[in-house]
Amino acid sequence: MEKTLTIKLVKSSITAPKNQKDTLKALGLTKINKTVVKVDNPQIRGMIRTVAHLVSVEEA
Repeated sequence: MEKTLTIKLVKSSITAPKNQKDTLKALGLTKINKTVVKVDNPQIRGMIRTVAHLVSVEEA
């Protein structure tokens, strides 16, 4: 079974630059407190690194 990451949007993206808003949209995070589960891979880790100050991540 593959490792997964639970990603939750905890801060608003209103004042974030466009690239960070686009990254959140690509992750499927549209509203505060929304949670998504993604497969743990380098691409997702890079996206998380871009918006690390807006999200919380739990490994599962």
